[in-house]
Parts: sequence; C-alpha cells; structure tokens
Amino acid sequence: MPPRKPKFDPLDDSPSPLAAQPKARTSTLGEGQRIAKLLARAGIASRREIERMIEGGRVARDGVVITTPATVLTSLNGITVDGKPVKEPAPAKLWCFHKPAGLLTAERDFTGRPTIYEHLAKVAPDAPRMMPIGRLDLNTEGLLLMTNDGELKRQMELPATGVERTYRARAFGEVSQAQLEDLIHGITIEGIRYGKIDANLERRTGRNGWIEMTLTEGKNREVRRVLEHLGLKVSRLIRTRYGPFVLDGLDVGAIEEVRRHDVVAFRKTLK
Repeated sequence: MPPRKPKFDPLDDSPSPLAAQPKARTSTLGEGQRIAKLLARAGIASRREIERMIEGGRVARDGVVITTPATVLTSLNGITVDGKPVKEPAPAKLWCFHKPAGLLTAERDFTGRPTIYEHLAKVAPDAPRMMPIGRLDLNTEGLLLMTNDGELKRQMELPATGVERTYRARAFGEVSQAQLEDLIHGITIEGIRYGKIDANLERRTGRNGWIEMTLTEGKNREVRRVLEHLGLKVSRLIRTRYGPFVLDGLDVGAIEEVRRHDVVAFRKTLK
C-alpha cells in the first residue's frame, strides 16, 4: 500500500550452564546475533518478553534449556519455545490496522477487557503472528501498525529513529493557535520532557475543537497529557498516520497488508 494523502474525517527441566550447551549450527547469519534479537525478528515476541521467556526456562536449543538472553547464535536451527520449533525469520511484513476504541493493545487482559488480538482472530484468522508497533490506549482509535518482525518494530518505536506519528484530537476547552505553536519547542509536564510537537487547530464549534498533532517520541499518553496541561478535555483521539502510512479511509476494525515493495523502501529510510 503506497503512502497516500489521508482522506480522513472523523465527524477519531533444569537449566544447564551455557558452556555445556551445544554449539550452534552455522548459517548465513555469519558472526551470529543474540538469541533475543533473532527470536524477535522471527516474530515470537518483543525482546523484553523473550528475555522473560528465557528466564522462565521456556527456550531451548537441541533440547537443552538456554539460560541467558546473551546467547549468540548463527541460526535458529534446533531452537524451541515451549517445546515448539522456531522457524527462521520470514521477510518483514507490515499491516495497517484501524483499531477501534475499546480494544486493549495487548495479547490478554486479566480483567476481561477485549484485546486487539481477539478482534484480529476474527477478521484475519489466517494471518501470521503479528506484533503491534507502539501502542494505542484503550480509548484511542485509528492507525495501529502491525508487523511479524521484531527488529522492524524496535526500529520504528525508537524515538531516535524520528518516525512521525500524527493524531487528531477532539477537545473541549479554550486554546489558541499561538499556544499550540509553542509546542514546537517541546514542553515539560510534571518533570517529564516531551519533544517538539507540530500542532494546529483545525476547526472549532463553540468550545469544541479538532486539533492535529504530529510528534516523533510517542511517550505514554503524550497527546492526552499535553492537551490536558493546556486545559483541554480530550473526548476523542485518533491516530491518522505513522511514518508514510496513513489511515486513508480504512474501515474501522479492518486490517490491510502493506505491499512488500513499500516495506522495503520504507526500511531504507530508517536511521
């Protein structure tokens, strides 16, 4: 799916010592990489979650439990997670998902709230394992990128990479364009520093207005906290863009795979 101009209107058994473990087989990976990174690339989970899996004794090589995420491998041959063989990483894929409000960006929720994975199992039952790139709050809707590649996920989430995210917020209260423009210099709220935000007041009806905000950090609840700091109450928040990928009229709850060519071209632009 090529980048297009948005047409969006919301009216948004025992561990063995590492030295006793069998030597990894060789492959095209050459000098090798840490197992956590390889398993993330293979779409098993995020690096942090994989480290927890290793600590829990869930990862093994040729039947021997791996005890440290610092293990370096040149292949995933013989690697199992929970006893199941892991395949070598597939080519990186990317999907655009129009997340509805009311879904949790998590695999499960112990309080019973619905999750994106429960929804995706219904609308895309044959899709491979996917991981969200970043998160959207329970009540935030819009574009949520999904990928099968843990390394691509990490690249896109890092603030240093500088991938832009654009949101549209419906907010109640008074704010001036000048106040919004000041956000380009960044802002500190309760000791937390937020980087530059390009914000514009799109339209206003009474004391309700739509504000568009583009940022690159994506800290937890950043948009809501910044607007609340300005005295506004956010009633709806929609992410319309992540990098060059846009919501572009994708139906609520629908998911669409990005063309391979566009994924490859985008990765070349990442720092």
